[in-house]
Parts: sequence; C-alpha cells; structure tokens
Amino acid sequence: MKTRVFLVRHGATVLSAEDRFAGATNVELSDVGRRQVEALSKRLAAQPISAFYASPLDRTMETARILAAPHKESIEPDAGFLEINHGVWEGLTRCEAETNFGDMYANWEKDPYNFAPQGGESGLAVAARAMPSLLRTVAAHLGEMICVVSHKATIRLLLGAILGFDPRRYRDHLDLNPASLTILDFRDAMEARLTLFNDVAHYAPDGLAIPPMPGGRLSKVWGDGKK
Repeated sequence: MKTRVFLVRHGATVLSAEDRFAGATNVELSDVGRRQVEALSKRLAAQPISAFYASPLDRTMETARILAAPHKESIEPDAGFLEINHGVWEGLTRCEAETNFGDMYANWEKDPYNFAPQGGESGLAVAARAMPSLLRTVAAHLGEMICVVSHKATIRLLLGAILGFDPRRYRDHLDLNPASLTILDFRDAMEARLTLFNDVAHYAPDGLAIPPMPGGRLSKVWGDGKK
C-alpha cells in the first residue's frame, strides 16, 4: 500500500529572512511566511490528506494549522520533527558564529553530521530522532496521504538518510526554501522514493516554478561572505 508524505518546511520568519541560526529558537512566522503558507494551503486543498504532523514549535504548528484548515483536521505535534539545536550559535549569523567560535565552527564546517556546537545537536542526533518519527507516521497511515511540517535541516537530514548520500555534505548539497513542498512516496514503511523536492511554485514570482539561485542560507560554500 503506497503512502504519500507531503513534507513541508515552515514559512519564512524574521530570523530566516536575516539568515540566522534559529533551530531551537521559538520564533513565529512573519507576514511573508503566512502568505507563503496560505498559497501552499490552496495548492494542497484538493488533496485527500488524512493527517497532519508537525514539530511543536510555533512556526511549524502555525504552518500546519493553515495547511490543515481546508481539511478540517487537527495537528499532531511530534518532537521528533524539531529543528536541529545550534546551541551557543542560536540567533547568530554564520559570520558571527565563525568569528566568535573559530575552532568550533571550523570543526562543524568540516563535518556537521558528527560534530555539534556547544549545547547543540549533531546532524546524526537529529536524524536519529527524526527518522523513527517519520517511519512511525508512515506505518500508521499506510495507503493514505499525510502532511509533515518540519524544518530545513531536519528535512534535509531525513532525505539524506533515505537517499543514502554522504550526510556530512547535507548543508551544501541540499537547499530548502521556506514553505517549500517536498513529496516522498513510500511503497511500504521502509521503501521510499523522492518525487518532488523544494517546490515553491505556489508562491514563486509570477507563478514561475523555478526557484531562485541559492544564496548564503548559512552555508559557507554558497555564502557571499557578507554575513
């Protein structure tokens, strides 16, 4: 029995617009973020989505509530889908973290999957809690369509685990826009295929389905060095 998972990153926040580390910080959606999510809600309104799950932070719960409204479904909070905790870097830009925590940042830049900033989580720790949550959710809804609202790093780590690429490069090889739609189709609880990734056609300028070229997004590889 095939199960479709609409995997959604929350809409934009003030901190995401400023390109700051804000994994564990409980920030709300911005007005721009709400408009992005409302556009996605209209796009998904005709889909027979039977259940909605979300990270329990405000930005993901609000995103899920907007998406679930046309379906008249409640939201099931799941801490497994929380964003990665950046510890002492929370609220900082990439440049500020690199300047103030040079050695720590250098180690993290080399291997963000196995290394965590002080007080934070490694990518491995996030994948270890997020993947069981996803698989439990799929197993509970075999043959259905469901929606999971989560965060940028968490979604990329889930995809890395499913697709089997080197997880140490997840930050540089995968980009994810606010309120983007990713679709995973599961043949069963263990066999998955990526059908759609980082789609923002619902709010792209002039209805274009092609997202803009990636900028900094907290990645040194793609950054312009200004933050």
